[in-house]
Amino acid sequence: MRTVWLLSVCLLAFSCSTKQTDKNMFASLDSLFAAEFEKNEPGGALLVMKGDSVIYHKSFGLADMETREKITQNTLFNLGSISKTFVANGILILQEEGKLSLSDPMSIYFPEFRSREIADAVTITHLLTHTSGLPDNRPVSENPEFFITAKDYENWAPVMQAERLVFAPGLKFEYSNPAFNGLALIIEKVSGRKWQDFIADRIFKPAGMVTSTITDGPHPETGVAHAYELVNGSWKESDYGEYPTFPAAGNGGVWSSVTELALYEKAIRQHLFLGRELTEKSRTICLPANWKETEPPFIGYGWFIGEGQILGEKNNYGVRIIYHNGDQGGFRAFHFSVPEKDLLYVGLFNRPPEDLNRIIKSGLNILMENNWFD
Repeated sequence: MRTVWLLSVCLLAFSCSTKQTDKNMFASLDSLFAAEFEKNEPGGALLVMKGDSVIYHKSFGLADMETREKITQNTLFNLGSISKTFVANGILILQEEGKLSLSDPMSIYFPEFRSREIADAVTITHLLTHTSGLPDNRPVSENPEFFITAKDYENWAPVMQAERLVFAPGLKFEYSNPAFNGLALIIEKVSGRKWQDFIADRIFKPAGMVTSTITDGPHPETGVAHAYELVNGSWKESDYGEYPTFPAAGNGGVWSSVTELALYEKAIRQHLFLGRELTEKSRTICLPANWKETEPPFIGYGWFIGEGQILGEKNNYGVRIIYHNGDQGGFRAFHFSVPEKDLLYVGLFNRPPEDLNRIIKSGLNILMENNWFD
């Protein structure tokens, strides 16, 4: 009986200690974001998930400065480049079904390439891993009015007119937005459907992401955050209609909430839309055979892989972190997953934080200090 009593006391002490640790972590996260956002200004939402349980959520500020609507855990934000992970997964679904191969060259899908040599040299894998060597020759700065309405094909078409590559495919990493416009178009060509519908049916639906959507012409009208930037001391809207290339959906057109990004991560881990083998490959560093950079690559299929480094600095967390950021107009976003610890840390904002990387790293440090990486 004494043994049972001692065990009960120990368990109670552990439970109290754990609850206090959680309270400390929640207070630290609250302080981190309270220092950044005012309640009557644009703000954001943050979520931490451990296993299948959301252990922390907080919303800050206003979704719409005109209506004064507050941000909630269900407010939709533009994800910016996190959208690329959905496009990448769409491509991998088609690969899994045997409808395409990641080694397919562009010449199979785009006969309109000016240079057949380039079209034969660049593969789907090169687009997925930002190693194609294709130049981003879109005249965005010269013709912003056109690119305020330009969709996927209009953003991809200038790339297909390239007469030379910046470097040989696979030689090095160079981030490419139009590469994912091209990948979105490949999904359409192979599936025979609008790629937005394909992603909604094959990823959103099995994941339970019932409110998430993808830009397809008009800006989503309800339940969404408007994005802002501070100009001469005043908040000015900076989203659809003000920011060049915003309608180009393949590189940044997905809208979602922190709640549904958690569902997305669950679906990835539970293989609800993509099998284990390709899921693991998508979240494993892809090393091209002809890689020439002095630094090792840090990219998988659409995801960044934080092993040796994370956000340009040494990874001191002792675990692999899978991540992507988003930056479009006034929107900022991050999605950081620690698969080995079943941990997810996501944030969505409708204004640029003063230092997004500091917020990300400070949040990760708080999680580590409170033993959530154990």
